[in-house]
Amino acid sequence: MSNNPVLWTPSRERVATTAMHAYMQSVGQSDYASLHRWSIRETEAFWQSIVDLGDVRFTTPAEAVFHQPGDLLSARWFEGATLNFAEHLLRTTGDREAIVFRGEDGSRRALSFDQLNAEVARVADGLKSLGVMPEDRVAGFLPNCPEAIIAMLASVSIGATWSSCSPDFGVPGVVDRFGQIRPRVLFSADGYRYNGKRFDSREAVRGVLSAIPEIQRVVEIDFTGEAAGSAPENAEPWDSFGRAGQALEFSPQPFAHPLYVMYSSGTTGVPKCIVHGAGGTLLQHIKEHRLHTDVRAGDRLFYFTTCGWMMWNWLASGLASGATLILFDGSPFFEDGRVLWRMAEEERIDIFGTSAKFLAAQQKAGLSPGRDFDLSNVRSLLSTGSPLAPASFDYVYREIREDLHLASVSGGTDILGCFAGGNPTAPVRRGELQCLALGMDVDVFDEQGQSVTGQSGELVCRNAHPSMPLGFWNDEADQRYRAAYFERFPGVWAHGDFAEKTDSGGMIIYGRSDAVLNPGGVRIGTAEIYRQVESLEEIAESIAVGQDWEDDVRVVLFVVMADGYVLDDALRERIRRQLRANTTPRHVPAKILAVPDIPRTISGKIVELAVRAVIHGQPVRNTDALANPEALAHFRDRAELQEN
Repeated sequence: MSNNPVLWTPSRERVATTAMHAYMQSVGQSDYASLHRWSIRETEAFWQSIVDLGDVRFTTPAEAVFHQPGDLLSARWFEGATLNFAEHLLRTTGDREAIVFRGEDGSRRALSFDQLNAEVARVADGLKSLGVMPEDRVAGFLPNCPEAIIAMLASVSIGATWSSCSPDFGVPGVVDRFGQIRPRVLFSADGYRYNGKRFDSREAVRGVLSAIPEIQRVVEIDFTGEAAGSAPENAEPWDSFGRAGQALEFSPQPFAHPLYVMYSSGTTGVPKCIVHGAGGTLLQHIKEHRLHTDVRAGDRLFYFTTCGWMMWNWLASGLASGATLILFDGSPFFEDGRVLWRMAEEERIDIFGTSAKFLAAQQKAGLSPGRDFDLSNVRSLLSTGSPLAPASFDYVYREIREDLHLASVSGGTDILGCFAGGNPTAPVRRGELQCLALGMDVDVFDEQGQSVTGQSGELVCRNAHPSMPLGFWNDEADQRYRAAYFERFPGVWAHGDFAEKTDSGGMIIYGRSDAVLNPGGVRIGTAEIYRQVESLEEIAESIAVGQDWEDDVRVVLFVVMADGYVLDDALRERIRRQLRANTTPRHVPAKILAVPDIPRTISGKIVELAVRAVIHGQPVRNTDALANPEALAHFRDRAELQEN
């Protein structure tokens, strides 16, 4: 068994109430391990069971569940079937709350399911009046507000393809994304608020319009109520777009109809445009919500996200399970980091989703949300974005709730879902993702492509699954798509994560494999370093990169100091001792340097590759993908890096 201690075990009574338990019994499997084996061996039976679980209704029935005449890219799912994605998210009716929006200032708006359906019908009418057709692109440059969900549902209800960015992207970053797909309509806002400040969006929208002439109409939301100056050209107010009182209609489309265009981080070049299909996205999210997360009709589901991160799309799909979506826009660190917990208490949130970095910051700040707020309704806490450190597992159970399903999950924009994640019927082990996702033949390969357990290697997936991308935008013969995932191990999806399978059936993620350090030819995941270094109270956060040095690679660690501390030789030695004692001598950095800030993407992920490029004097090709590109200057031309 795994050496990682069990921190939580669900009671028998709790297990008996889960959809996972009922599902396991319905397909004749006795435990999760046997269920997972069945799900990857009996491909057609498994995915048909997810169709049944979610009551997915095909307008035209499928000729076959699955067909794969060649490699993984040849796989076809539910050929001949037609459906509409939005129809499955808008089945619930009535006056129960469908969406609740909370601003960082405490403002609140709510829409019932009936109101949501009416608004989607109105906006869809507006799009149809502009001649928007199936496969036309519609884009959102929006805060995480109800109008973003409505605009997406209206677009896909008529068969259009949706894509979105958060409003904190600069004009070049937006153009790098939307400029590739050339949308016909752009939904935007007058501005947005973050950390108590208002930011204007109108000038950015004008810049986008000048670069993408295909945008025929802008629909502007009065989000802040403080718009300055005139609206952009061709802009129409949200409230007057489309006719009220229209019937809600849905255009049936093929199972593999392009639903979303998502984007890679774009820190090493122009972002890749990843196209995801309607049917595959729906099935993947039904599986993850109902089984892995135990989302139930009436649950209040929250994930801290922006419209530029895949978790926004994942959250929106919660409507298909009858959940109420709780949306938040603003800084999660407002009110000294308490704003989200206050919201969780007031909104009686059942499932609370956030990032590993948020939980680490809460721990560093010494906050005790479980003491300060009534979180008794929170049944599950989800974490993703980066590996959740073992110390953060301890923090959750010590300072948030003892009786809580903590699900650290890992997947990506690439599959719009998870390769590994939660299991509400199983114990939570410190530092581990609980299970490999159902229907996904996930493994870890060593350098020779051999499966390994108990040692780190490349995270791979050996089978096709419905939420694999349809492809990349304008990618002739899938050349870039193949190069991105299938060159490392031919015929097998190599995801780009450095991971380890545990003998308890779980997984540990060590970070991105393209950021893996390689001193002396030994591969080291950066997360292993961060876990140890950031456990020290003096360190707020850190980033480690490999520097080419004397025909080898040496580890360089940059640290941001916590308030009131400075980096001196004594602290450097403490850091080295901490790493030597808890990892290996190869994890010990050759250089430890202080910086005031660390560059990160707009979705909050630190960018080791950009820092590595800077310290080697190489250009960073797409700084517009960064939330704080000015931070790169702290790593450039450091004299210490020219010394032994």
